[in-house]
Amino acid sequence: MIPAPFDYVAPSTVDEAISALAEAGEDAKVLAGGQSLLPVLRMRLATPTTLVDLGKVAGLRGVREDGDALVIGSMTTHYDVQRDTLVAEHAALLKAATDTVADPQIRHRGTFGGAIAHADPAGDLLAPVLALGCELVVAGPGGRRTVAAADFFQDMFTTALAADELLVEVRVPKHTGWHAHYEKFNRVAQAWSMVAVAACVRTEAGTIEEARVALTNMGSTPVRAAGVEEALVGCAATAEAIRGAAERAAEGTNPTADGNSDVEYRQHLARVLTGRAVLAAAGS
Repeated sequence: MIPAPFDYVAPSTVDEAISALAEAGEDAKVLAGGQSLLPVLRMRLATPTTLVDLGKVAGLRGVREDGDALVIGSMTTHYDVQRDTLVAEHAALLKAATDTVADPQIRHRGTFGGAIAHADPAGDLLAPVLALGCELVVAGPGGRRTVAAADFFQDMFTTALAADELLVEVRVPKHTGWHAHYEKFNRVAQAWSMVAVAACVRTEAGTIEEARVALTNMGSTPVRAAGVEEALVGCAATAEAIRGAAERAAEGTNPTADGNSDVEYRQHLARVLTGRAVLAAAGS
């Protein structure tokens, strides 16, 4: 299908992009990598009056260190996140999750910030961002503000971004020395996750000292598996102990039934995949 008509704006700075959004109002859409937006436009599931393309905005790409955090520009591609040495060293969970995103073509075009701002609960980057306690830096007419990941994701495809705001960068607390794994279950290769688990643990002498676990597609937003984290701390990094902790994975979740599975099956997957993810991370 052919998209409905719209005005096209290609700003060269963040300020110009914000001005374009403010002028266009709530009917504007932001184009980052376009891997989610363009199909929606072609099917006319979205009919924006204005499309603001961030492709020419300088300074929104790349990964850098800032003290105890990494700063990832919102227009950094999945491909670049995958291959960045700073991400591999200090945020292994992001690399593990990004490795599973779609296929190489999409990873070369799709962007880190675009996937996060899209806020699809089946998307593979939301749970790792939540698990790592990332902060999202948002720019708008009033300047910049920082939003914790736990507050950024508000509902399915809904974030704390206002209509005239942009996600410009993500601050990722360093988890140097932590081991990570992203366990994903889908019906066919390259499909959205039916359920996935982002697990990051710090072990000492065979004991799990700290753990961060979050779930993909177990609610309208990513879900932190607080019960699992609590059960893991101080336990031996053995298969039996980890499986026991993973039994709490479905606590506090609200998965939906669809053509792929019912609620009970998703809850079962959450427990099984959490056990696998934590065991793989602890054994790294």
